[in-house]
Amino acid sequence: MNAVMTETAEALSVSSASLIYNGEVEALRNVSISVCDGEFVSIVGPSGCGKSSLLKLVLGLEETTYGEIRVAGNTVHGPHRDVGAVFQAPTLLPWRTVRDNVLLPADIQRLGRKTVEARADQLLRMVGLAGFEGRYSYELSGGMQQRVSIVRALIHDPRLLLMDEPFAALDAMTREQMASELQRIWMESGKTVVFITHSIAEAVLLSDRIVVMSARPGRVVATFENPAPRPRRFADVAHAEMAELSVAIRQSLDDACAA
Repeated sequence: MNAVMTETAEALSVSSASLIYNGEVEALRNVSISVCDGEFVSIVGPSGCGKSSLLKLVLGLEETTYGEIRVAGNTVHGPHRDVGAVFQAPTLLPWRTVRDNVLLPADIQRLGRKTVEARADQLLRMVGLAGFEGRYSYELSGGMQQRVSIVRALIHDPRLLLMDEPFAALDAMTREQMASELQRIWMESGKTVVFITHSIAEAVLLSDRIVVMSARPGRVVATFENPAPRPRRFADVAHAEMAELSVAIRQSLDDACAA
């Protein structure tokens, strides 16, 4: 899937964004990224390069020092409903059932349960959790908990889904299974996804484009297109075209860290 870059189809626009904490620590410098509707874009970079800071800007949890962030054509000035987020830890409320955890954003936003309960059940079926609606988080595996957090992020039908290393806490095999599951969910839902990861293989498996960031202050140093057909498997990453892409990303990361 390679979306055609047009202004009308732009879900996210980051324009020359810089972020300086307390007037001293420069986290991001002149970052520009454009993401189209339905696109899956991964961002990779060394630890501390500002990837998570960039997501905070898009979520409206931080304000740019310079530059502009636009989601669905609207300038971001604070928290907003156009974005859903999934983080490393599922952070499910232990006293709420799976369904009630999924419906939490709807409760906070006062959307009305009757209007979203059917969507919650549909999304839970999509991620393979039909029959677990009444279970509690302690009854679920780590992978199942993260699926619940993905559904929770999608329940209010956001324009953009942000994912900050959502599988980092999982064991290697479960992580691969969840990445493959995420690809299926993305293909079925058609959502726009910005995905933060340290795994090149994960980025190559999932992404239409991979953005490489430098060490702090974070800057975009390279962007790679991934034309490989879908659905993809982790075994495909060893095939010539995707292997060459992985090597190119690795070289770009090494160069960025050495600069």
